[in-house]
Amino acid sequence: MTRIVLTTAVVVLLSVSVGCQQHDVGKGQLMPSRTKVASDASGAVNVSGVGEADIIEEVVVNRQAYRRALAGLLEHYTRTGNSMKLRWVKRELGALDRMPQYKYIIEGEGLPDLRASASIPEADELYAEAMQLEKQAGPLVILKDNELLRLALDKYNRLIRKYPTSDKIDDAAYHAGGIYEYFNDYTIAVLYFTRAFEWDPATPYPARSRAAFLLDQRLHRRTEALTLYQESVVKESQHEKWRVFGEKRIKQLTKTEEGA
Repeated sequence: MTRIVLTTAVVVLLSVSVGCQQHDVGKGQLMPSRTKVASDASGAVNVSGVGEADIIEEVVVNRQAYRRALAGLLEHYTRTGNSMKLRWVKRELGALDRMPQYKYIIEGEGLPDLRASASIPEADELYAEAMQLEKQAGPLVILKDNELLRLALDKYNRLIRKYPTSDKIDDAAYHAGGIYEYFNDYTIAVLYFTRAFEWDPATPYPARSRAAFLLDQRLHRRTEALTLYQESVVKESQHEKWRVFGEKRIKQLTKTEEGA
């Protein structure tokens, strides 16, 4: 009797489970994983002799074409009233929106020889807009508006790209470095802090100190950090808190090297 009751319960649960599942979700129409891999491999870009920028441009173009094509399907199924396929395309578009898409170009790469020298009104205006967006993102770390920060970052990078001789490129690099640090992109943040003092050796910001801190405390590249700490306590001595911290870490790291 107990076995019959248990069997009946299992059957009922399975029936309820099956009944709750969505129908016509297109599982049978999903591309097989092996097919997707083969298609990707056969359609891969031949990168022999092609630069990074060209490959990234093709990625961007294909992303846009993919979205436009899906939007076309959405419009078609809406117009023709095919509710089943309309659900499919909406789901695919939703997945595309959730998929991370990276900007592979990092403006601070490969530009160590720039000099912040010229007063350019357009660059000044772009810098002011970026600063305003960063301010609007909020003063508290845990309550910042990440989208506004990304918009500010885009403007800082645009300034560097469009006006490479502007006297604001070191300012833009420093503030961009702070945003990258906020997003835990420490390697990129170090690059931008480094560019700030490379582009203007007399930059008023504690760029060397912040780069040294990240190399030391986050990336554990302490030999590089020690060199920057040593530079920072001399060239950025006006930033007292950073100078005191730098002097402390110089002693600690030097003692560690001597004891090794």
